Amino acid sequence: MTKAVMLNSIDHSDLRVITDRSAEYGDDVWYALTFPLEFRSLQASYPIFFQKDPRTGKFFPLALLGFTEGENLYLRDGKWQASYIPLTVRRQPFLIGQQTIVEDGQEKKQRVIHIDLDNPRVSKEKGEALFMQYGGNTPFLDQTADMLEAIHQGLTESEGFIAALLENELLESFTLDITLDNGERNQLVGFYTINEDRLRDLNADKLAELHRAGYLEAIYMAMASQSNVRQLMNEKNRRVSA
Repeated sequence: MTKAVMLNSIDHSDLRVITDRSAEYGDDVWYALTFPLEFRSLQASYPIFFQKDPRTGKFFPLALLGFTEGENLYLRDGKWQASYIPLTVRRQPFLIGQQTIVEDGQEKKQRVIHIDLDNPRVSKEKGEALFMQYGGNTPFLDQTADMLEAIHQGLTESEGFIAALLENELLESFTLDITLDNGERNQLVGFYTINEDRLRDLNADKLAELHRAGYLEAIYMAMASQSNVRQLMNEKNRRVSA
């Protein structure tokens, strides 16, 4: 359950947010939603794949964190074992909301910060303060606002990226069969990746179009990131043997 409300310095002056990393605080997720503008930061540590929402039919990119639901192989001993944490994980317990304002006699939509009061990271005893003692945002809250804006912009631009991949038939489904050292088998189904053969067959005009849009770099970043599946397997083997 979530209890998302618009954040304000009057009702929430004493709220704090716990930034420790633990399953206790909801970090036991096996993938994180992402977007092309984040691929450069992700590709050194995480495999990037794509998935299709069964309800809407829309595709979205994700950073793979484990092989089964509830398994985050980057989470160990209260620490995140990678230098970069996906923004859609880091943003918890905050959300992007909207409110209607009247400006020069016209109604306009304005993005605002919401907070999930039922999220286990929300506390009054420990964590990062959101507001200064005598009013005003703390640096932590200002950084959070910047992060939420980056997520909003990234997800918006991701729609054009996905449209370009589909237009050029660059997404293909695949099944990833994983056999651990002890013989245990895992199979990932329902994921999509870049069709490298199709990419090689694109003509110069199509490649130039993808490059001008900034999509070609993201495509190669996603392809390169998949070598990180081996890192996930090594960590899975370590935990199984332990």
